[in-house]
Amino acid sequence: MNLAAAIAEALLATRSDAIIAADRDGVIRFWNPGAERLFGYSRDAALGRSLDLIVPERLRERHWQGFGRVMATGQSRYGESDVLAVPALRQDGSTISVEFTILPLRDEVGRLIALAALMRDVTKRFEEMRELKRKLADVAKRAT
Repeated sequence: MNLAAAIAEALLATRSDAIIAADRDGVIRFWNPGAERLFGYSRDAALGRSLDLIVPERLRERHWQGFGRVMATGQSRYGESDVLAVPALRQDGSTISVEFTILPLRDEVGRLIALAALMRDVTKRFEEMRELKRKLADVAKRAT
């Protein structure tokens, strides 16, 4: 096995970050061990299911609008510089905060066939930031 193949295999098998790929219809086609850890669904339970599996119901309309736009244009601002931060749904019904990057997947002639996402749980950082903002607002309120 060459180095590039070894790196690819190690990245796809990681448990630290979730890697999910969905086809043009938003059906999950790849679900790595990190996705199992993060969302609680086994690979077998997730494959073949809609991305609605992890998108909170209140955000689904906006999610599908964005997904459709990326599939239509092949462009996403969350692929190179910006990171998307959103709530996500776990199997147990709890909500976590995730940050992710979107990677377009193309066939041999360059057609967009799927999207992959690299995701990381940032719930703790999000909650800490929210608490700091609340404390700052309290201090500002008392100062006036």
